[in-house]
Amino acid sequence: MSSRKKVLLKVIILGDSGVGKTSLMNQYVNKKFSASYKATIGADFLTKEVLVDDRLVTMQAGNRIWDTAGQERFQSLGVAFYRGADCCVLVYDVNNSKSFEALDSWRDEFLIQASPRDPESFPFVVVGNKVDVEENKRMISSKRAMTFSQSKGNIPYFETSAKEALNVEQAFEVIARSALAQEEAEEFNGEFSDPINIHLDNERDGCAC
Repeated sequence: MSSRKKVLLKVIILGDSGVGKTSLMNQYVNKKFSASYKATIGADFLTKEVLVDDRLVTMQAGNRIWDTAGQERFQSLGVAFYRGADCCVLVYDVNNSKSFEALDSWRDEFLIQASPRDPESFPFVVVGNKVDVEENKRMISSKRAMTFSQSKGNIPYFETSAKEALNVEQAFEVIARSALAQEEAEEFNGEFSDPINIHLDNERDGCAC
């Protein structure tokens, strides 16, 4: 594969409402943070060109956002939103136990909707956001989060603050590498996915053997 080929990496960011998915995207792509939070309905994608091992790739980070009441009405958004994903980022708020406990459900939903070729090896990254909040308000310890990540196949784990830009670049660097490796694996597998049909004509030349 040519190193000059333009590569588009699709990264899906999932997690409960209010954990900071949009803020992480904006901090990574635009180096901006807004304290105002407004839940919207639909899907939001931001793109950024990055260098991964001297390869210029375009990261397309997507965050599906809708309120609970709107889920059924926008269920059809699912398949198109997940299709062609190269990496999935599971985000929770370290100060919110419920958002952490929901990670399994988000992971399962992704695997069902995206239907990756090899679910066992598909790259996920876990991000515990909002570590800038006072320590005494924290509800999920680093140890607990790392234990979860290890139980899912040693998923990379990062603790971030979208507000203070803490570990955001580092997390997305690993996300980009994981996505690129997945994209290359998919492309390699695709080269050998066409079935080979072998037709034996046993009756050629009148032979009935």
